[in-house]
This record gives sequence, structure tokens and C-alpha cells, in this order.
Amino acid sequence: MSSSPASPPAQILVVDDEPDLRTLYELTLLREGYQVEAASSVEEAWQHLQASRFDAVITDMRLPDGLGLELLQRIARHQRSERCVVMTAYGSAENAVEALKAGAFDYLTKPVDLKQFRSVVASAVQERPGAAPARPTAATRESEPATRAEEAPADAGFAPAARAALARLVGESDTMRAVKARIVRVARGMAPVLVHGESGTGKELVARALHACSQRAGGPFVAVNCSAIPEALLEAEFFGARKGSYTGAMQDRDGYFQAARGGTLFLDEIGDLPLAMQSKLLRAIQERCVRPLGSTQEEPVDVRIVSATHKDLQAEVQAGRFRQDLFYRLNVIEVRLPPLRERREDLAALCTALLARIAEESGQPVPRMTMQVLLKLESHPLRGNVRELENLLHRAVALSEGDTLQLDVEAADADGLQDLAMPLFAMPAPGDVTVVPVPTTISAGSSASAGEPPVPADLQQYLDDQERGIVERALREANYNRTAAAARLGLSLRQIRYRIARLGIAVPNGDDD
Repeated sequence: MSSSPASPPAQILVVDDEPDLRTLYELTLLREGYQVEAASSVEEAWQHLQASRFDAVITDMRLPDGLGLELLQRIARHQRSERCVVMTAYGSAENAVEALKAGAFDYLTKPVDLKQFRSVVASAVQERPGAAPARPTAATRESEPATRAEEAPADAGFAPAARAALARLVGESDTMRAVKARIVRVARGMAPVLVHGESGTGKELVARALHACSQRAGGPFVAVNCSAIPEALLEAEFFGARKGSYTGAMQDRDGYFQAARGGTLFLDEIGDLPLAMQSKLLRAIQERCVRPLGSTQEEPVDVRIVSATHKDLQAEVQAGRFRQDLFYRLNVIEVRLPPLRERREDLAALCTALLARIAEESGQPVPRMTMQVLLKLESHPLRGNVRELENLLHRAVALSEGDTLQLDVEAADADGLQDLAMPLFAMPAPGDVTVVPVPTTISAGSSASAGEPPVPADLQQYLDDQERGIVERALREANYNRTAAAARLGLSLRQIRYRIARLGIAVPNGDDD
């Protein structure tokens, strides 16, 4: 614990027009060691704000002379530093989203759970220099691990872990600078973030940077590939399960929400989540409670949600494949990640970083990249973005002779897919594994027959999906023993590990082989 004797207690302004609730909030905060002032209307609250500075403002959404949002907007217009927490009525998801978009630090749903109330207030004030509760409280002790990583203000730079996470987003183009600046701006709040980008652009790196730059950096970061979990297991994986809740449930087990408590839950490929699960996820996000499978009691959870997709979710909503209310809940703040073709000026830096990583993984010196190789890469479409670039460089390193990198882009176009992904498709299918054939090229003007699968719009994504399905099935049938699954697929253990990591396949039992 810090021994700073000069730290004054944090100043909190509570705004609510119901006297009983206002008194309850005041007493709760006073017990936690804060200094508290109270107001019953927008104008009275503004008078308090003009008279002094506060560390946090907790306001009801609906007040006699206006909305709590008006208070947020005034604070923003006058560039004040107070963090605002908005209290909304049960079920008013639109108000909560609107408040977060207006700049609220967080929101609470009425009737307010006092434990959650204390935790949210502690989170709101803990990064204020010189402002801390007068004594350590249960709420601050719960939140403390999530804040240690970043004590310095933003203009003084981030903790080393945060700087390293931002550095992994390689590139100094205008578009990448804008992405990093947006990450820094939105990281410190609690508003859900939706990362949108094509396959292979690095959406998980953005999510990790958001976590590392946030006050939750000391908490867990849990990444979930929504498309990799069988539909029948989704609820147990997300919310946990109690002993005996299903065949094989021999003990209580936490889900992803519990595992991410105090940190960030990253939901990758959120657009692939089935509709039935979408409604359950929506409730968990709105109410910040989950009910484990087989339990009758809900458990409070404290996580920040960051989701990602390569799909156009608005189009998915229009098509009826994605819930509109969940979309608005997830899309409070959007971070758009540009495809590689829109930031070609970053190609040289990306190649340098990727080659350094390949050298570290292989333990061997990497051949030197020449300007001729760089020019070849610049003229290549790279529709698979950074993932395709990494595959091309892996191939080039493996096939190069001497100390100079040799890249045959034309040969990569012709047989690179066979070299990188096709071993799983070309070999005889083990057991009864069914392989969906990749559509062959169709001449201009011709069309696929009725029983033939359509030509994929994104070939790399199509191949990844097929490969993911085969690897997942082999793993399941081998009870997730990677050594056995690799042998069945004709791969080495290192090769299947690489594919599991590249395809984002969720494998239980950690590193067990």
C-alpha cells in the first residue's frame, strides 16, 4: 500500500431527486472514506460544480429539470476532469448506451447493487492524482490489482506493458496513428468497444492494447473465439456450470465471464454467435450478472467487453442474423482497423517486425530482405492482410538459400495455399472426416450449378474456416490431445500448435499434450 500521507479523500458529487436514495448513496460513500456533496437537480448539481472540483459525479438519468446527460455534456463542454457515472432505470439499455457515448465513465442499473456501486465509484476515482479514499476499503482492495499498471497520467506515457502492446500494432501511417490514438482515448473508460476489420488485420492486438492501456491492465485478459465453440457448449463456456448440470460435469466450473472478472473479456468473431446465445449475452452485459448452467442464482461479474468481427453487423441485423439491441450495446465505441492495402507505407516496418519474430521462434538467423523483395510484396494484393504477409515471409524464410531473402510471389500465388493450408485438404480424410471441396475457378460469364457451392468472396477466410473445422474435429476426436490429433492429420506437434494459434482455436487443458 502507498504510504502517501498527503492524499486527501476523493470528492464525490451525488445527484438524485429521490431523498431516500440520495441519502443511501451518501451514507455508503461516507463509510468508504469519501467526501460527499449531494444535489437533487441538474441546476443544483451545476452550482456545486461551479463552486468546487470533484473527482467523480454520480447522477441519475432522469431529474426534475432535465436529464443527467445534460450534466455530462456541460462537463465535457467546459473540459472538466470529473468522471461521470450514470444511473439508469432497469431495462433502459438505450439510455445506458447513450450515456456511454456521451462520455460517461460507467453506468449503473437501478435498483443499484451497493457492492457494485462501491466498486464502480472506486474505479472512477482511483486514477485521480492525489485523490484516494481516506482508508483502504473492500471495494478499493477488489479493484486495486486492475489499476497498478498505470499510475502515470496519459501525457506522461504509459506503463511498459501498455507501450509494448501499442508497439505490437506495427506502423506509423496516418491510419495506424489514428487507430492508436483512438485506443488511448477510449481505453480508460468502461464503454464496450467493437473492433471491426478484415480477417488478418490484427483485431486481437487492438483488443490487447485496449486492455493494456486501461485501468484493468493488472486484471486478466480472456480471449474467446465465438466461432470455435460448439453451440451446445456456449452457455457453459461463457457463464460456467455447476456440478451435475450436464453429463460429464464432475465439478463446478467457471466460465469466461468469471475468468475475466476485474479485467477484459474479448469476444472475437462475435458475428458468428447464434441468435439464441445472443439474447443471453445481451442480458449478461446489461445486468452484469450471469447464471451458471445448473444454478438458480445469478452471480455479479465485473468485466469490460471488447468484441471484434470481420462482418458488417448492421447488414447482419437487417438480415435478421444479429440482434439489433445487442449490436447497439456492443457498438458503443467502434475501432476500425484498416486493411493492409490502405497502409502500404507500413509494409517495410511490418516485414522487419515479422521477420524478427520468425527468427525468434525458429532460433535461426533470418535472411536479409532486399528492396527487390519489398517491391514484390508492395505489388502483391495481400488480400489476407498481415496474416497473409506473415505466411509469405514464413514460406520465403523456409525456402531461401544463403543470406538473402528470396520471394517468388508468382509461385506463392500458384501453390502457396497448398503449401500453407492445403496439406489438410489434400491428404486422404482420416476416418469419416468430410472435407468440403474448395470451388475451382469458373470462367467469366459462367455460373455454378445448383448443387455446387458458390465461389467464396474471401478465399483466405473460406480456407481458414475449412481448416479450422477439420483441426477442431481432429482435436475433439482425440480428446484434445494435440500429439494424437497432429499424428492423425500427418502434422508435427509444432505444426498443429501453429495452426491452433493462427486459427484461434480454443483448446482446453492449457498446454497438455
